[in-house]
Amino acid sequence: MARKKEISRSKILDIAYKMAVNNGLDRMHARSIAKTGHFSTQPLYLEFKNMDEIRSEVLKRISHELRTETLQKKYVGDALIDLDLAYINFAQDHSKLFRAMFVGGKFGSQIIVDTLMDLGTAKFKEQYGDTNYSDQKVHDIVIANWISTTGMAALVVNEVAKFSQDQIVNVLQAQIHDAMLNDRLDLSSEENPMFAADDEASLKDSLA
Repeated sequence: MARKKEISRSKILDIAYKMAVNNGLDRMHARSIAKTGHFSTQPLYLEFKNMDEIRSEVLKRISHELRTETLQKKYVGDALIDLDLAYINFAQDHSKLFRAMFVGGKFGSQIIVDTLMDLGTAKFKEQYGDTNYSDQKVHDIVIANWISTTGMAALVVNEVAKFSQDQIVNVLQAQIHDAMLNDRLDLSSEENPMFAADDEASLKDSLA
């Protein structure tokens, strides 16, 4: 009779996910996962090819949580602004994970880039459903919005500045309206580097 596996794939992912949320992705290594779970590293390499596969699966779970729970909270009743506020609150509540989602000033995973862009686009269309912008225009507005939102989140997380909810809403509403009215925020000619996850995961290329 075959011996039942004591350390399952799902258990390993549960541990890795909790570590990422609590301590950030940069602390998630084979030895640290094994130490936290009180087992050797052998089960990790029986269930997964390498740490990259574990990291990818954890990012998929984080993406799912962002899409379905974390970034779906309601604050002021405006879909895109609510998304921004939820993101800033997420950054405050999980500052280590927020920092780990950036690598050299860029989003560290195309999975996260796609999640934020998809959510931003959907929320913009929900809030501004009566507009008739091209897909490229919406794309540019959403990128501009994420630049502002992520900047404010970084200021808050790093304790550079404190903002009330009203202040955040005022700044973001002004930025969104400016991006809607002015072509100077058209980023189609030059991709903002913050949203290029890596050489093979360019946001512009993936959304083209």
